[in-house]
Amino acid sequence: MTTTATTGATTVPTGTSIHTGGTGTTPAANQEYNSQLFLKLLVTQLANQDPSSPMDSAQMVSQTAQLASMEQMTALNATSTSTNTTQMQSTATSMLGRTVSWSDSSGVAMSGTVTAVAFSGTDSPKLTVGSSTVALSAVTGVSTSAPTS
Repeated sequence: MTTTATTGATTVPTGTSIHTGGTGTTPAANQEYNSQLFLKLLVTQLANQDPSSPMDSAQMVSQTAQLASMEQMTALNATSTSTNTTQMQSTATSMLGRTVSWSDSSGVAMSGTVTAVAFSGTDSPKLTVGSSTVALSAVTGVSTSAPTS
């Protein structure tokens, strides 16, 4: 069952957020939509306001500032995500030739030398250790490999 809240000429399903486009996740591409929706709601509010009691200009400035703040926070989030991805890739690459420790799916402690690193989208980088593939996030220890003679 879907309930809706009606404000003036605008009907919005309850439980729906303009920040998420009505879903439980916030896709990065949704930011432009959110800004457009916010501006559309503001224009609708102005067009349907009571002429004897117009919207306070301070309130309008406040809402515009909130929009700008939301856009900046979204940009900062995208930058932080990109920085985190780059840092994980750099960390995984620095593991090449080093001995890493991890626990397998049954909890058994394993270790071996990293021979390759794979990146796939936003997932944690994968390290190749012997015949095993280990997520960077599963690594519990790192040491330099013993020199071979």
